[in-house]
Amino acid sequence: MTLWIKARRTTTVILPALAVFAVVAVSGHNQYAELPSLVAVSGNRVFLMQLAPLLITSALGYSLTQRLPEIEATARRDMRLLDAALVTAVVAAGAVASVAVGVLADAEEATMAGRNLLFLTGLMLIARRIHEQAATVVPAAWVFVVMFVGHRSFQQPWIWAVTLHPAHVMPTLAFSLAVFAAGLGAHFTTR
Repeated sequence: MTLWIKARRTTTVILPALAVFAVVAVSGHNQYAELPSLVAVSGNRVFLMQLAPLLITSALGYSLTQRLPEIEATARRDMRLLDAALVTAVVAAGAVASVAVGVLADAEEATMAGRNLLFLTGLMLIARRIHEQAATVVPAAWVFVVMFVGHRSFQQPWIWAVTLHPAHVMPTLAFSLAVFAAGLGAHFTTR
């Protein structure tokens, strides 16, 4: 178990990523920039919290690629189950942190980051099933595409731009949970 914790870089990569995510949520939950839109006439308001989940998804993607195949092939414990537990615990911790900041600071953007973390992690796990090395790029690509073409007009996102929807939209939360569950399912079928 100790070897798995060290191999997955939980103390050197995962925990610092969670700490930075929490610091960004506390200090930058209301910071935004006006960016040009490629579709809408007016600009897009992009909050820092839309980028914050990438800290965790990138750390998880890196952590899951740090494998010791020879040792894991002979392990008594199911490594996929341990990895799924790690992913679930990290995402739950990040979501709880963002919701806590959102409630305490009355910042919807911080609460959105927790939901977006579910969606982007599920997306990363599904992409990992297809191509392991490119899996960390998919959530980042999603976020940047949504930043520039996700609004049909100022502050009105397209229905497919899940990460831009307000935190109180329950169908988006349900969809994010479904993508996360599909990602965990894809994780169990990954070699």
